[in-house]
Amino acid sequence: MIRVNGKQKQNGTRDKDNKGAALLCLGIESTAHTFGCSVVEMYQDSERKGKVLSDIRGIYKPPEGSGIHPREASRHHAEVCSSVLAQSLKEAGRRMDDIDIIGYSAGPGLGPCLRVGAVVARTVSGFYEKPLVPVNHALGHIELGTMLTGASDPLVLLVSGGHTMILAFAQHRWRVFGETLDITIGQLLDQFGRAMGFASPCGGRIENLAGQSDGRYTQLPYVVKGNDVSFSGLLTAAIRAASSGEKLVDVCYSLQETSFAMLAETVERALSFTSKKEMMIVGGVAANKRLASMLDIACTRQDAKLYVCPIGFAGDNGAQIAWTALLDYAATKKQIDVEKSSVHQSWRLDVVDVGWR
Repeated sequence: MIRVNGKQKQNGTRDKDNKGAALLCLGIESTAHTFGCSVVEMYQDSERKGKVLSDIRGIYKPPEGSGIHPREASRHHAEVCSSVLAQSLKEAGRRMDDIDIIGYSAGPGLGPCLRVGAVVARTVSGFYEKPLVPVNHALGHIELGTMLTGASDPLVLLVSGGHTMILAFAQHRWRVFGETLDITIGQLLDQFGRAMGFASPCGGRIENLAGQSDGRYTQLPYVVKGNDVSFSGLLTAAIRAASSGEKLVDVCYSLQETSFAMLAETVERALSFTSKKEMMIVGGVAANKRLASMLDIACTRQDAKLYVCPIGFAGDNGAQIAWTALLDYAATKKQIDVEKSSVHQSWRLDVVDVGWR
């Protein structure tokens, strides 16, 4: 049993039905390498503004040259979950009695990792008698991004280790206007980096090496099919180029230029098709400055404004889960019985009904 601040039972809840009263959510994220807990506050006014009160993360770091091993990552999450949860409440200056709802990442993600977060969420929800709200991890990236950037109706590029999707909202769901046909952009960078002996995640190191290149481009496959992209051939060619004696900084530069140009092309086509005047990039790869600069050029040509999720919240975090759970619960009052809660490793974003937009 998890005990926080010495409390065992809920002694009562605040009146959250009063107009303007704040809702507090404890969000638990555990889809892959990160176990994160955040406390987020939302005032129930017409604008639904929120504030992140805490953001604590424990990150599993595999050996150099290795990827995330689901079992080892889940063991890491089980070891750090109690301390991360306690630190999150302490940083927020709140006790469990103050929390109104519990949100947890129910998928998509790595099964063993998801289950650790779900068990923690069920335990806290059942013990303290708090409503339990499952959250789609990808949707969390989008909703936190819109809250932090102020975007209202953007075309979204979701780029991370688990996703590469171009999305726009219509008729209560996020609709896909393009996606990867094989591996994601995050997997492209990580798998190339691991082949070079880097430790995951590899995107930051590849970006640094690319910045050291003098701009010498190595020809690599550029594959766009309709509005979808394919990165597997690009990955193979980049590894072969690096292994055959090409300077690593030039291969990293070429890898970024090629893959990001593919994304910029498909985003610009989607902007033209949808006539959106806002474009937002979210997910871990949103931290890459070169990708943002290429998208900014595409947005300028389409008379659209670019919004970039702040770097500190681009990667996986509990705040994205907490904020999305708040939006869902405030609008629909939906919750799930602890006994019926579950995880969904392949839970696609475009099958989720969004009742608050």
